[in-house]
Amino acid sequence: QVKLVESGGGLVLPGASLRLSCAASGSIFTFNAMAWYRQAPGKQRELLAEVTNYGRTNYADSVRGRFTISRDNAKNTVYLQMNTLQPEDTAVYYCNADIPLTGRTWGQGVQVIVSS
Repeated sequence: QVKLVESGGGLVLPGASLRLSCAASGSIFTFNAMAWYRQAPGKQRELLAEVTNYGRTNYADSVRGRFTISRDNAKNTVYLQMNTLQPEDTAVYYCNADIPLTGRTWGQGVQVIVSS
């Protein structure tokens, strides 16, 4: 079973940047797509960004222009570069993989707190 492990979260000031990483135990080039979601306290989990196995990317309106998703197939890792972070970006961020014949797999999540 494929495992996803997120890292790179933490506490930052408003306006700062963070880069999240999601390391997969399998070969991500075989996955249909990988994505980043987040869930803030009391809110539903929301899709932020997705990258397909063809390299096509999609973003939520709330992060388009500030967040960038990328993948490194050689490292089996997907990244989320987050710029100009604001307090409303505070949430637990989850990595997700759409794996053929398996379905969607989730990481354990990583906390991001944006606060002064």
